[in-house]
Amino acid sequence: MSDSTVIIVLGASGDLAKKKTFPALFGVFKDNFMPPNTFILGYARSEMDRSSFHDRFSKNLTKNDQDKGKVPQFLDLCEYVRGSYDKAEDFKNLNKEIEKREGGSKRRRIFYLALPPSVYGDVAKGLREHCYCEGGQNRLVIEKPFGFDTESSNKLGKQLSSLWSEEEIYRIDHYLGKEMVKNIIPLRFANVFFGTVWNRQSIDNVQITFKEPFGTEGRGGYFDEFGIIRDVIQNHLIQVLCYLAMEKPLSLDAEHVRDEKVKVLKCIHPLKEDDILVGQYTKSLDGQKPGYRDDEGVKKDSNAPTFAALVLHIDNDRWSGVPFIFKSGKALEEHKVEVRIQFQECPGNIFPGVSRNELVIRLQPNEAVYVKFQNKLPGLEMIPVVTELDLTYKERFPNQRIPDAYEALLLDVLNNNHSNFVRDDELEAAWEIFTPILHKIDANEITCEPYPYGSRGPSSLSAFVEKHGYKRDTQPYDWNDIKAQQGKL
Repeated sequence: MSDSTVIIVLGASGDLAKKKTFPALFGVFKDNFMPPNTFILGYARSEMDRSSFHDRFSKNLTKNDQDKGKVPQFLDLCEYVRGSYDKAEDFKNLNKEIEKREGGSKRRRIFYLALPPSVYGDVAKGLREHCYCEGGQNRLVIEKPFGFDTESSNKLGKQLSSLWSEEEIYRIDHYLGKEMVKNIIPLRFANVFFGTVWNRQSIDNVQITFKEPFGTEGRGGYFDEFGIIRDVIQNHLIQVLCYLAMEKPLSLDAEHVRDEKVKVLKCIHPLKEDDILVGQYTKSLDGQKPGYRDDEGVKKDSNAPTFAALVLHIDNDRWSGVPFIFKSGKALEEHKVEVRIQFQECPGNIFPGVSRNELVIRLQPNEAVYVKFQNKLPGLEMIPVVTELDLTYKERFPNQRIPDAYEALLLDVLNNNHSNFVRDDELEAAWEIFTPILHKIDANEITCEPYPYGSRGPSSLSAFVEKHGYKRDTQPYDWNDIKAQQGKL
């Protein structure tokens, strides 16, 4: 038998494995990026036979008829092993099942922990002691949250590093696998016209926005432990900031990229009370949607923020004085994740009242990059109007499938590429920015402002972002309306 790869999905009976991990593995397989002699073992505590195991996730693999023919081939690679997460005998049994599928001089084992962080320590220990491939490659893939604050994150890090080397650990943040996040590096460093204006001399402020139109919807018990800052901003959105703000790496080598991200984080001071606004949604104005505290598992006096707006400042030569404004929330008026870079006013502008130029990177939905700029309205009068240079992906690349973020990241693991994974010092630097303010929120020293389900957020939001430099359009403009009108032409 030639060289082999065995992927072990721990927590194989859970929702994450069903909805994300196995569909992503199938995506890699159907696009022919799976190495030869790859086998997949699901491991969990649930009683399941092979057929029940396949039934659990097979319906989630594809919605595309042309790919359904590959599903049986993929399922042939997938087997199930039952076992606990804290018993040596069960890990030894898992090791025997792995060995049955291995061969060749080069063996690789990828352990994907689709599990709650509370069991990471026990599982990492059991795997290292009983399932580690001596003389082969071993990879440990873990999901966020990586701790609860600086102290808990460092404690988890010490647990893992005592058993596994940093080279063997892959901390997944699925935002780093998103197409438009990965696009930031070539957008910045492969285009001379962006490189010349990517600084405090040209940019007034940067907004990073994450909006969801739904609430916790039954996940309130889990969410109440974390809140929106830990759930979204401290990990997903801070990674976006790193790509936007970092200096050009020496190369695309993983460590060169991650070195530059750490440098950015170390230039950001911990958050202050004046730089944050937190909110919590109440029932909708029509009474049809419940409030956050109505969700099962949420404490009736909960102060967990479901919305946060905050401002970070990067104290270096490129970004000094430029506010990075984050807005993130649940139960808002729309679904949108985007970066909005607003440029300075034109010096000596002879067209008073015109809007600032903006570069917008739409991460989801409807991935796009567009530049808002001033143009003369056709006709006999000298009237400036806002228009755009627009790269909407589904129009420019109609035949290109945008892969799921987990597909991209699992392929990176298979290729031993750490570029899109979080390093230990990067994680610590990110937690140090947020931990002091999080502890104040936890202690009710900073309280949440209520906002109705389906609104834009707390009523003081507009004043907050304007205080920190963002200037709203003075001219009528709505990119979504313009796209809709173009679609009717």
